[in-house]
Amino acid sequence: MRYNRAVRGWLVVLTVTLAGAATLAAVLLTRGRRPAASPAAAPSGAPWASADFAGDGTPDFLRLDDEADRRAFTRWFTFLAEAQFFARPEDLPREIGDCAALVRFAYREALREHDGAWASALNLPAAPPGPGVRKYRYPFTPLGPRLFRIAPGPFTPLDLANGAFAEYADALTLVRRNCHFVSRDVRRANPGDLLFYRQLEHDLPNHVMIFLGPSPLDPGPADFVVYHTGPAGKTRGEIRRPSLEELQRHPEPRWRPAAGNQNFAGVFRWNILRQEL
Repeated sequence: MRYNRAVRGWLVVLTVTLAGAATLAAVLLTRGRRPAASPAAAPSGAPWASADFAGDGTPDFLRLDDEADRRAFTRWFTFLAEAQFFARPEDLPREIGDCAALVRFAYREALREHDGAWASALNLPAAPPGPGVRKYRYPFTPLGPRLFRIAPGPFTPLDLANGAFAEYADALTLVRRNCHFVSRDVRRANPGDLLFYRQLEHDLPNHVMIFLGPSPLDPGPADFVVYHTGPAGKTRGEIRRPSLEELQRHPEPRWRPAAGNQNFAGVFRWNILRQEL
């Protein structure tokens, strides 16, 4: 189905003393990264315990534990993903060549400092109101630029140096290692959630879409999703932004986000947004 494009504009508890905190900082520094000056860093002069409360592989120090930060991340993540739909082809970041690349781009850039130079470099047509995430700013996160978990299992301190996190993750890894399942009922999706499909008959069987909810760039009552088709033949593919209603009526049923569609794996939410009950 084609849509017209409008061109617009980190399960273990580790208690450390001051010496332990210094060791952590040294590890990060020797890996060429600056520890984030944020609540994610060990409080000076106090013991520090860190964990993975959900056992999902995402360390609690990486989670956005403040509601304002969760809102800010979601707002920027969805805005940046949708903005690429409206971008002119020559302004689209070259890294965005498939569905996972669009997701990685929007996730990473949502955690940056959003100043004028940044916006100019991305040729953004507009910017959403409100602040950015305050807990840390990419690439100066507790894990440096390696935002995505690629290894199975809960987080352990060894994961800081054993390659458990990377800058790149494919669609399946994004969902399996960095998100948690919400539902197969798309009505339970929140803006910023991912819709995941398994199309085993395809060369690229794993596909992910971003649920936007209402659009700040195209005001109206409709909920939207955005995704990159991935390469098609000799072309790079394209970014599409159908309404949820359109997607639910897709002429190929295997693309409909419905519980009865065996190709639709369901709605997934980012682990950094997960809250301890």
